[in-house]
Amino acid sequence: MADLVIKGGTVLDTAGERVSDVLIRGGHVVDVGPGLSGDEVLDASGCLVTPGLVDVHVHLREPGMEEAETIETGARAAALGGYTAVVAMPNTTPALDDPIVVRAVLAAARHASCEVASSGAITRGRKGEELAPLGEMHALGVRLFTDDGDCVADAGVMRRALEYSRMLPGAVISQHAEDPDLVAGGAMHEGEWSSRLGIPGRPAAAEEVIVARDVILAGLTGARVHFQHVSTAGAVELVRQAKARGLAVTAEAAPHHFTLTDECCASFDPLFKVNPPLRTAADLAAIKAGLADGTIDCVATDHAPHPTEAKERPFAEAPSGMLGLETALALVWDELVEPGVLTPVQAFAACSWNPAAIAGLGHHGGPVAADAPANLCVFDPALRWEVDPGRLASRARNTPYGGRRLTGKVRHTVLHGDVVVRDGTATR
Repeated sequence: MADLVIKGGTVLDTAGERVSDVLIRGGHVVDVGPGLSGDEVLDASGCLVTPGLVDVHVHLREPGMEEAETIETGARAAALGGYTAVVAMPNTTPALDDPIVVRAVLAAARHASCEVASSGAITRGRKGEELAPLGEMHALGVRLFTDDGDCVADAGVMRRALEYSRMLPGAVISQHAEDPDLVAGGAMHEGEWSSRLGIPGRPAAAEEVIVARDVILAGLTGARVHFQHVSTAGAVELVRQAKARGLAVTAEAAPHHFTLTDECCASFDPLFKVNPPLRTAADLAAIKAGLADGTIDCVATDHAPHPTEAKERPFAEAPSGMLGLETALALVWDELVEPGVLTPVQAFAACSWNPAAIAGLGHHGGPVAADAPANLCVFDPALRWEVDPGRLASRARNTPYGGRRLTGKVRHTVLHGDVVVRDGTATR
């Protein structure tokens, strides 16, 4: 069996940073240290060699919306972004609310460029009324349950889901926190800019009342609650207080919520339309502070591809969502590491081992050490590049970062010991 050596890089993981080569054989790391050699060499000069990134929140659109994305194309985009594992959201057609559909997704992902774990819907059809068969999906390996795209608004249903999840080892109930009555008809953040632009708003309170309620339910049930795409200063503070009380609460932030504000919507370009919406500069600062102090556990892209024609509708009519997988790590580097908000170790914790722990993906995000699975990202922190929507691997093109110059790019990605991205080009 041929040996692969990642040579000349700086290894970064939970132990910190050290200059080392990494020797891989049979899907596992067999040695980490200076002067290693192998049959095949990946040049990592000037690069960080880290555990592969993990994204707990991606939309791969399959089944049912393959014109926007497929498991194959989304996984390839993920690998190019340094991800070795992603969790696919359940708002597909049909929804991932049944073990038959979950099995189909897992089968379709068997030869993908990154590992694709399936989430499961909390309720049948994601209607928020009747619990889906959580136990049957859990038996297939599903650990994260969510009605993402829709909030579980009924407190009784949410309580039953949390109580049931306690019987399922490793299960997490993940909430899209937006009260549907408060956001009805809204298309952007409710505030100064929505008033100026005449676009109906979605108030910060819609997110915060659900976070507050579910923090209380987490305390009542003792279950694990994960808050998706936290976007407001108030929600960050509620999560901070919940953690101070010792509740089993975690949270994620999407790159667009620490890089863009609602002022971007002044262009009336639907590329900036997302749910929850882009918020104010004060909210953006609170998200960064939450990542810095550990209130927000991880960065999740909420990668949401849409066909070009759908995003070309008027702002209020266009679907919400942005691409994220290929730009996330560079945005973290540009907006959080370079300004000193996060250290490099904190940044990779938020992008790799913290989300791996939340999603129960123990064979990802681990230390770069002998006997560990060889799921690795090789990242060049100095490479400058420009986002070209036409060159992204996704089937969709709806990135708000087109034309933006970013610092830092993935050079190689290794999945189970196989090179799936080499010198910035996908090999699978």
